[in-house]
Amino acid sequence: MATLDQLKRPSSLKRPYRRVGRGQSSTRGKQSGRGGKGQTARAGHKIRPALRDLIKKIPKRRGYGKNRGRTHVPYPETIALSLARIDALFDNGAEITRKVLVEKGILSRRMKNDIKIVGTGSITKKVSLVGIAVSGSTKAAIEKAGGSIRSVPTEQAK
Repeated sequence: MATLDQLKRPSSLKRPYRRVGRGQSSTRGKQSGRGGKGQTARAGHKIRPALRDLIKKIPKRRGYGKNRGRTHVPYPETIALSLARIDALFDNGAEITRKVLVEKGILSRRMKNDIKIVGTGSITKKVSLVGIAVSGSTKAAIEKAGGSIRSVPTEQAK
């Protein structure tokens, strides 16, 4: 039969809670982890944070420079597509819209940027651009190939 001196503590149990502030020992005695004497050693001590005073002295710069919101984008960048890429990716007689460019994987669905087709080369296919900006030389090349450029999709025009 087992006696009390043969019992072992289960390893899963943690050590019992140690009471602080008892005795003069180096661990949890005397000052009990409160540091030195003075205001910080007392219960309920409140010290005004010095960093806050420094921050409050800095003037507000509303909406300008480093203090403006991180989501602020002053001017959305325009995405440039080359005329040669349009010629390579689309068939003769194709109607090119923003939705078609997303389906082809040229643009991301989340992109809110404007699109502009640029390039000085020539195009061999007759394509129709709807709601996409073009440069002057690109417009001349598309119209020379028999294509057309509309500023508004046909569904919205009605």
